[in-house]
Amino acid sequence: MTEKIQKILSHFGYGSRRKIEEMIKLGIIFINGKKAVIGQRVDNDNLEKITIEGEKISTKKTHFATKVIIYNKPEGEICTRNDNQKRPTVFDKLPYLNIHRWISVGRLDLNTRGLLLFTNNGNLANKLMHPSNKIEREYYIRVFGEINKNKMNILRNGVKIKNGYASFKSIHVINREYSKKNKWFKGVLCEGRNREIRFMWKKVQCQVSRLIRIRYGNIVLPKNLKLGHWTELNSTLVDNLSKLVSLKEY
Repeated sequence: MTEKIQKILSHFGYGSRRKIEEMIKLGIIFINGKKAVIGQRVDNDNLEKITIEGEKISTKKTHFATKVIIYNKPEGEICTRNDNQKRPTVFDKLPYLNIHRWISVGRLDLNTRGLLLFTNNGNLANKLMHPSNKIEREYYIRVFGEINKNKMNILRNGVKIKNGYASFKSIHVINREYSKKNKWFKGVLCEGRNREIRFMWKKVQCQVSRLIRIRYGNIVLPKNLKLGHWTELNSTLVDNLSKLVSLKEY
């Protein structure tokens, strides 16, 4: 049985399928001494020699338990594994894995804090991020600027941002006693494009001054989880998360 190289490497924890495609484009993945190409199929029952940046990787097919952790990301951390500017990354504080690597389920920008999911199962990560599954992401949003019903309707109906149209599935104010300039909202989207929420509010002449993700799918950020700390989901919650995207065993 053959499968695309992106799927195989993602499953073994070397990144999301999109990230694997980026590495293939950079020419750092080789199969039997030749540069891999996007969409190339490999026999996963008799895997060939695969290297990433010259390092031979293990793709021995093993049965492993799917693990998922919640990380409460602080502002100021980036969501890449390595950074040329030596900034702190969300991977710095994660627990060690004997098999595979942690894969981030989506990202949060430098100035956004809150819930990040990590898993050792590339198929689960891919399904949770894929736009077709329309997984809900919920946020607390503090906004600076004048708000009116027209602007709220625009945000619900959709605004054009850099890479298409975006809209809130739901958006409502969560504090009634607030200053005229700063207001807190709770908003839900079903996609996770880069800086999407900030661009949406900018389109209605408002600025996001604080952004906190509190839910991803059916997983809620625990109130007692401190910034910069993580907790592992129990098997029931992992099963519920897998059922959310109808994950089948690899």
